[in-house]
Formats: sequence, C-alpha cells, structure tokens
Amino acid sequence: MERSTRQRQAIRDTLREADRPLSPGEILEHARQQVPGLGIATVYRTINALVEEGSVVVVDLPGEAARYEMAGKQHHHHFHCTSCGKVFELMACPGDLSWLAPPGFRAERHEIVLYGSCPDCPGA
Repeated sequence: MERSTRQRQAIRDTLREADRPLSPGEILEHARQQVPGLGIATVYRTINALVEEGSVVVVDLPGEAARYEMAGKQHHHHFHCTSCGKVFELMACPGDLSWLAPPGFRAERHEIVLYGSCPDCPGA
C-alpha cells in the first residue's frame, strides 16, 4: 500500500469533490490550491496508482485524452462541451439498449456521450 502524502490527498480530494470527470491538467489546477508545488508528473503517477488500486476509474471519450473520476458511482453517462472541453456527468440512462444490436449479437454494456455546449459557454 502506498503511503498517504499531502499531494496524494490533494488529488483524492480534488477527484472526490469534482462533480464531473477531470483531465490530469484540471486535477493539477485544482489540487495546487492545497499543494502549490504539485507537479504534473506526480498527478500522473498518483492517478495511475489510484486506478490500479480501484478507487479511481478512467473515463474514455472517443478522440479525447482520458479523464478520471472516483470509482463506485452508479451507472451513468457523460456530456462533453464542445466549446470549453469540460465533461459532465449525466445521471440518467435510457436503460437496456440491447435491442439496437444487430441480430445474433449480444450487447454487454453501453456508454453514451452527448455533445454540445454547457451553460457557461456561448451558444448555450
């Protein structure tokens, strides 16, 4: 087990307090409020360790760099703002979409990403 450090705790706090998946850069920006000298290499190293231990999960969006959020959340989907690039959680799910699979195929899971503008961006 890795020892707890101020840097590690700041990164955990940042992910826990976020209401959306964060990029490593966003994690760095927010965690630096607690630990001003925090560097991006420490963020990546810590994220990898947290993913490996299972307390953080990767949020993959097509064509985008990975983002991260705390594990243990209910099944949910995401909204990607095409103006600012932020990703937000959608807490609703349309349910079983296996009927969309071609005949003979067996759907095992689904992920949905909505794209558009968030309320903070022009055109919202």
